Amino acid sequence: MPSPIINTTIQSCILNATSNLIAQFLTAYRSSSPYTINWLPVFQFTLFNAINCPPNFLWQSFLESTFPSHYLVPSDSAIKAAASNDDKELDREEKTHTLLESKLSIKNTLIKFMLDQTIGATINTLLFSMVFAGFRGAGYTEAVQVAKEEFWPLVKAGWTLWPAVSFCNYALIKSVEGRALVGSLAGMGWGIYLSLMQS
Repeated sequence: MPSPIINTTIQSCILNATSNLIAQFLTAYRSSSPYTINWLPVFQFTLFNAINCPPNFLWQSFLESTFPSHYLVPSDSAIKAAASNDDKELDREEKTHTLLESKLSIKNTLIKFMLDQTIGATINTLLFSMVFAGFRGAGYTEAVQVAKEEFWPLVKAGWTLWPAVSFCNYALIKSVEGRALVGSLAGMGWGIYLSLMQS
């Protein structure tokens, strides 16, 4: 069975390729042109995603292991049972795995959110611009210039989507794999936007 990072990368590549195909369809529809698939941008977006997804998965894993979103505390019923020396109830809760319950760490969630929306967003935005400039034949110096020019417009556009996705992911989804899937689904819409921007 493939590892979570491989599963996540495959899912993300499929969703990313799909978003590019949808963007091509929308472009053809808006211009009243016949819809013919241009496989080059589909390949480029998929390749970029295959390169970019594993480091992002590792970044999210690092954030979660360093700043866990949830922590375990004794459940209210376990506290009551312990306070009244009710060993039967404590044994029952142990068997049913209800001695502990998960609580959201607001502090850690906010820290992860801030790190992801600053460091993570900066790296991803610059990498996207530079790689796609390279796909268009730009050398390193020109790719850096393109990344500088596209940085703030892309970041501002990203602020309309990614902060909400990021915060909901950290607050509501417990596993990195689950967060990656939610992020990939949100990324379909973002991928359509980026594909339209690159076309």
